[in-house]
Formats: sequence, C-alpha cells, structure tokens
Amino acid sequence: MSAAVATLRAELRDDTAFVATPTPRLSWTVGTDEPDWMQRRAEIDDGSGPVALEYDESALVPWPFTPLAPGETRRVRIRVEGMSGTATPWSDDLVVTAGFLGDDEWVAEPIGLADPERPAQPAVVRTRFRPARPVSRAILFWTALGSAEPEINGSAVSDEVLAPGWTAYRDRLVHETVDVTALIRDGDNELSATLAGAWYTEKYGFFAFADRLYGDQPSFLAQLRVTYDDGTSETLAATSAGWEAAGDGPVVDSGIYAGEHQDLARAATEFSPARVGAAARPDYENVPTPEARIAPPVRRTQTLPVAEVLTAPSGGRILDFGQNLVGRLRLRVRGRAGQRVVVRHAEVLEHGELALRPLRNAAATATFDLTGDDDVLESRFTFYGFRYAEVTGADVDPADIEAVVLHTDMTRTGWFSSSDPLIDRLHENVVWGMRGNFLSIPTDCPQRDERLGWTGDLQVFAPTASFLYDCAGFLTSWLRDLAHEQRRSGGSVPVVVPAALTAFGAFGVSPAAWGDAATVVPTVMHERFGDRDVVAAQYPSMRSWVDAVAADAGESGLWAGRMQLGDWLDPSAPPDKPGQAKVDSDIVASAYFARSLRLVADAARLLGFDADAAHYGALAERSRAAFVAEYVTPAGRMVSDAPTAYALALEFDLVVDHEARAALATRLADLVREGGYRIGTGFVGTPLVADALTEGGRLDAAERLLTQTQCPSWLYPVTQGATTVWERWDSLLPDGSVNPGEMTSFNHYALGAVADWLHRTVAGLAPAAPGYRRLRIAPRPLRSLDHAAARHLTPYGEASVAWRRAGGEIVVTATVPPSTRADVDLPGLRAEVGSGTHEWRFTAESPTALPPLDGLSASLADVIDDPRAYDALLGTLDQHAPDRVPAVRDETRWGSGRTVSSVLMFSPPDLLTAVDSAIRDATAS
Repeated sequence: MSAAVATLRAELRDDTAFVATPTPRLSWTVGTDEPDWMQRRAEIDDGSGPVALEYDESALVPWPFTPLAPGETRRVRIRVEGMSGTATPWSDDLVVTAGFLGDDEWVAEPIGLADPERPAQPAVVRTRFRPARPVSRAILFWTALGSAEPEINGSAVSDEVLAPGWTAYRDRLVHETVDVTALIRDGDNELSATLAGAWYTEKYGFFAFADRLYGDQPSFLAQLRVTYDDGTSETLAATSAGWEAAGDGPVVDSGIYAGEHQDLARAATEFSPARVGAAARPDYENVPTPEARIAPPVRRTQTLPVAEVLTAPSGGRILDFGQNLVGRLRLRVRGRAGQRVVVRHAEVLEHGELALRPLRNAAATATFDLTGDDDVLESRFTFYGFRYAEVTGADVDPADIEAVVLHTDMTRTGWFSSSDPLIDRLHENVVWGMRGNFLSIPTDCPQRDERLGWTGDLQVFAPTASFLYDCAGFLTSWLRDLAHEQRRSGGSVPVVVPAALTAFGAFGVSPAAWGDAATVVPTVMHERFGDRDVVAAQYPSMRSWVDAVAADAGESGLWAGRMQLGDWLDPSAPPDKPGQAKVDSDIVASAYFARSLRLVADAARLLGFDADAAHYGALAERSRAAFVAEYVTPAGRMVSDAPTAYALALEFDLVVDHEARAALATRLADLVREGGYRIGTGFVGTPLVADALTEGGRLDAAERLLTQTQCPSWLYPVTQGATTVWERWDSLLPDGSVNPGEMTSFNHYALGAVADWLHRTVAGLAPAAPGYRRLRIAPRPLRSLDHAAARHLTPYGEASVAWRRAGGEIVVTATVPPSTRADVDLPGLRAEVGSGTHEWRFTAESPTALPPLDGLSASLADVIDDPRAYDALLGTLDQHAPDRVPAVRDETRWGSGRTVSSVLMFSPPDLLTAVDSAIRDATAS
C-alpha cells in the first residue's frame, strides 16, 4: 500500500499560477489505497528549505514562508507522512506567482474615446511600445470600467470573455494578470483593446425608471511589466495620454440588455488622442486602485449544435438547441458585403413562435453586417439566455451554427443520480441553472432586463451551489462587494449586489432573507469549504447586518411591521402580486432575525470573540423565545397556518421543545397532504420544507412532494420539457402559454435549492464538520427509487455514497477520502469509519400495503395518501367533467371526517357513479 500527493494548489483557483495575495494558503489531497489513512505531518519546500508542519490539516493551510513580493515566482512542493511514519514522495512542483502589484505600483490611468458620438459607444484603444532589451518575461495587468478584449500584436492575450466582470465599482475594481511573454516581439509592438460598456454603462431599474448608474462611456486601464534577460524590469505601455482611441471599430453598439451590433467590414482607422479619466457619474468619479482577481473568469466552456430546426406558424425558421443555456450563437456565414444578419433569442416558444414578452425591455438581439467574405459571427460583450433562436437575413446551414455556453469557469465538484429519470432531469436543470446564473456575479436570471445579483436567491441556493461547483473564489469575491455596498448603506444589505437598484434604499433596512445573505453565505462557505478566513473577513459585515435589523426591530426581539418580500412567489400568490404569500411576512422576518443572530454568535465563537459570542447569543435566545411566544400557539400551531411558517420554525430551531416540535411537524405534514402533495411554498420555504418533513419523521410526505408532477411541483416543469429551473412553478402553463405575470423567467435557480436535500438525504452525503473533514453517511432511501448516489470532490478528495435495492436489502457503498472520517447513520447501525471504501447492508422497509377504498365513501385523507386513488379521481373527472378538475385539484383539503362525496356535492349521478367505480377498481389490488 502506498500514498502520494494527488493535488496541490494555492488559494482558491486552480486555473492559473497567479495568486492575489503575498501569503497564499495551500491545499493538497492524498491518493492512497491504505484504509484509515490520516496525515500526521507535512513538509513544504519553496526552494529555501523544507518547513515541517506537525499537524493533520491539508486544506487552506497558511503560507509557511516569507511573503511573495509583487511579481515573484516560487516553486512549491510537498510531501506528507501518515500515522505509520512513512512519507510520500515529493509532489510535482506547483508554480506560484504573485499576480498583484505593490503599493503605488499601479500607474495606469483610465482612458477611452475622447469625443464619443453617443452614450456607451464601443471603442478601440491602442499604443505602441518597444522593449529596451531581450525580454524573459512579460506580465500584463489590465482592467476596465466596462469590458475589454486586449490584444498584443493582433493576438488575444487570453481566452477570458466579458472580463474583468462586474464589481462594486465605487470601491472595488478587479484587474486581470496575464503572462504575455510569448506575444512580445523584438522591436516595435502594439497593445490594443476593444472595449464596450457592458455592466458599467448599462441602464438599471425598471421600465421608465431605468438609467445609467455608473458611467456614460467605457474605459480601459493597463500596464505591462517586462523583465529582461539581465534581471532588470520596467513598466511599459501604461494607459495614459500617449494612447490613441477610435470609435469606428467593428463593434458598433453593445449592451448587456440590448444585445450587440457588429459591422464586420469596419476596422478602426479614425484614431485620435484618447480621453484620460473615467467618464463616470458623480458618485463614481473616484476609480479605486485595482486589486487582483480571486475568482475564476468567465470563459466559453461548451458548444452545442442545433438539435432541431422548427418552422414557426409565421413561416420563420427557429433553431432549437435542446437546452436552455446562457451564452451566444456562433455562425459561419458567407454573404454579400453589407448584408445584415439578425439573431433573436428566447427561452421558450409560445404558440410556436419565440416567446419574447418575458424579456420585457431587453431586446436581446444580435445584429451583424457582413464583409462579403467568410465571416464568423459571435457577440463579444454581452450574453443571452435562450434555448431557441431565429436567424434572419441569411440562409445559414444549421451545421454552421452552434451555441456557445458562457459562465464563470468553476470546477465541477458534485454529482447526483437516481433510478428516476424525472428526478435526474430536475437535478440536471439545477446544474444548468447555476451555470447560467453564475456569470461574473450570482444573478437571478440571465435573459431579461434584470440579470442582477439578488441576495435572497443566492442565500437560499448557496448550499446547493457549494456542492455542485468549487465556487469558493466566486463567492468570496462577491461577498467583498456585498461588504462594500453594505457599508455605504449604513449596515443594511442591498437587495442586489452590486447595488444597482438604488430605489430600494427608500425602504430602509433591506428585506429579511435577502439581507441575511450577509450571515448565511459566509456560514455556508465555512461549512462546505472549511474556510475560516472568509468568516473572519466577513464578520464585520455579518455583525453590521444584525445590528441594523436590531436597531430597526426595537427591544421586542421580533422584526415586524416593515416592508418585506416575504415568501416570494408562493404559488398561491396572484401573478401580479408575487409577494402576497400565505405566510405572514413578519414571521419570515422574525425567523431570519433570530437565525442570523445565532449565526453571528457562532461566528464570534469560531473567531474567539467571546464577548460578542455571549452578546449575540443572548439576543438570539431572546428573539427565539419572542418568536415562540408571538407566533406558536400552545396547541402546536403557527398563527400563520402555512407550510413555510412551520418549516422556518423547525429548520431554524426556533422551537426547541420536543413535543411542540412533533406537533409542528405533524401539522406541516397535514398541510402538505391538504395541498395534494403539491408545493405550497415560495423562495423562503421551498429550500426548507423537505428537510422539515424528513426530520419530523415524514420522509413519505417529502417523497410525495418530490415526485409530484402536477403543478405546482418540482417535477411539473420537467414534464413540460424544462431544461433549467423556472422562476415560477407555472412559468409555462399546461396549455403551452407563458404565465401572464410580469416576472416569468425560465432560468432561475432559487427553487432548485432542493438539490441540496437530494445530496444530503436521498443519497446521504453531507458534511459533519467544516470542509467535509468529517462526513455524514445517512441515506434515506425513497420507496419509489431503486437506487441513488452522490459524489463530491471535497477539500480532502472524492467522497461518495450510493445505495441500491438488492432483493429485500438496501446495499450502501461509500468512499471516505484520506485524512477524514465519517459518521454512519443507517437503520440498526451507528458507527464511525475512517478513509477507504465501505459497504453495509440492511433490511429494506417493507412497503405498506394500501387497503382497498370504498369509492365515494372513502376518507378524503386516504384518497390523497393513495396515489392510485387520487389519480383515479382526477382522471375520471378529466374524462367526464374536465371543468371540475382545477377546482377539485386546487381546492381539495383534507379534514377530519371528510369523504370523496363531500367534494363532489351536487355532481350529476353518472359522474358520481364513475368516480365511485374508478376509486374502487384502482385500489382493489
């Protein structure tokens, strides 16, 4: 048996040698077939001699050497010892380069078009430079107020797109660091860039209130650091008054919402001295010193061919790519000079045509004027959310068209599978939804005139995201923006980050569940990635949020009487009033307040802030007790008798009395039954309800909720052909029409947060200690499944759990990575195991035989609980009285003593006879 270092990386990225800090943390994994392997010590060498670390940690280990100087490169290697004392071989060298500049080394100034003809005009900027001596290394540091594509001598400097991305521009600007040594020539060189406004010049706000927030024109900042063969270095080509700019390049117009117009025959020729300084609005005139990127950039990650060519009723040709995605089209076209090709995009079809109404004011159109030669058409500074596209102006062979998928280039780390293809498609929809909406920032949707970093969406989805992808750098970067924007809001967290919707500031403290991203997301990152430093960095933000709420709430411990978004998009809410949920919004606000206070107390304890831990712990207990006194009745009911209210009380541990919790769990299960096992929760309750049912002993009810295909449910969109998660449960109505509500996105990941329950509970793989240093193996097999599995690339290596039915047994297999242990929780077994592969068997629970039902006299509760009977009831109604189906389906409520006949009162005799027979026949065996 042998062990070897399998992976070694610095900080939070593995796609580059550049790091953004002089003391990058190191992480490594070990590959070994030795069971129960645990690291005892490690030796790390950067060329100056090995440093011994006498402990067993291997994730985000502090840099043990002298800090890196700006631009410095070191080669790091490592070897580790197990408990036996046997050391691994030295790992391969990891090249680590400081990708940041030192104090006062950033000299580049923002430049752009001096005399633009219109707002947000794209531009081309350029300069020439000549290295003094042979160059051994050249590093380009660049950024933009907007988006840019730099080139050296006509070659792109990297494969990044939409760089440098969107940040809180008043306080934070991220720069790219690129090794361009291979592009530098002896003699004269040209550094140029095409730039467009992108997020910087976009108009934010809704309808007539939309306006530019940041600036009117894009700007570019760059400087080249060259190191010569003799070891000396200097800065060349820094953006300044010596640069030129032109407004007649091939990109004519571009906007995130509007789309893009390119004239491929145009080449920038009308150069004049560049503008120096940011063309910014008054609040944004001060350009912050750029800081090095800590998150992966946006890249092209996949291409999809045309899956089908459809003919619209209007006669147009529509391309179906078979998958709702985020990106753009790439077309290979040969046409006449000046010939115009137009591409329109849509997520769904309505009556056979592109459904454009959900885009609202976003034109989402790509326009190209051809050269007359062989052209490759692709938008450069925007993106679209679409499955369908219509190309007009040229008859392009579908084989010459492909969809280019864009997203932040994170590493995939989590997978799930089961025996149910609908559940697997649901999970795949969640993955695609995350990919499309984790694009520079975590957005709500990728297609309409919004695409903003709504804090509430990420707050509920962060656990799922952290399983599916290594999004640690991505989330850390976004949290820095959150903290900056929060400081400018006096402690309140804007509903979107970056804070592009200034109108929401008029409401005072931001709504609960949205502002609570400040406390929840760092907590999730510590739990899933083991990152204590992100909690330390965000602790002032966490504390400021609960302090702001406490000041607004007063001494009662409850947060009530304020504007809230509540359980947003509860399925019972009218299409035009998405905040009109069944649960009282004060319950949502007070529950989140108590929870966030507890999270801040936990963070203070983790960081050793004992006084804060005691202070916020006492406030949390006060709020918890006040919540129970105000909102929980002695009989075990919530005063707001809605599923979300019960899920909050249970999952946030606001009710601690065992008997009271049991009563709440029973009532929650009854409410789910009353709803015919259809979803009755919105953004807040949906991520919690399956866990609340499971922990309350009603896995059966959670399973019925999961496997329901009638609307509203997780699987209804799947049955309608969805390939991403929808914003509304009924974004597409059964008749194929689009929901009439103003907000109808078909790519909105929040309601897909149930995937975390699939991973932790259905498959049974969960962290039991921060960063999966300890695992929990506790699958809860669903009766409708024959098998399920999850695997995850933890900071210590791959972990997996799978179960399958074999005769009358359940067979569970699990892989525990080296240097970790696992708590096993199976029927009849509680155990602790070390690393390696394990297998257990236990007797499968025998399915409960459902009794035959007495037709019309059957208890309504029994009919709802028996899928055979319930399907027979609705199927018979659909055949004989289809107009009765919606009323019976939507208004049927379980109640003591109610029978089938009670919900069919005044029905004609022939219908009653048919229903009676159908129920009896369906349940006879």
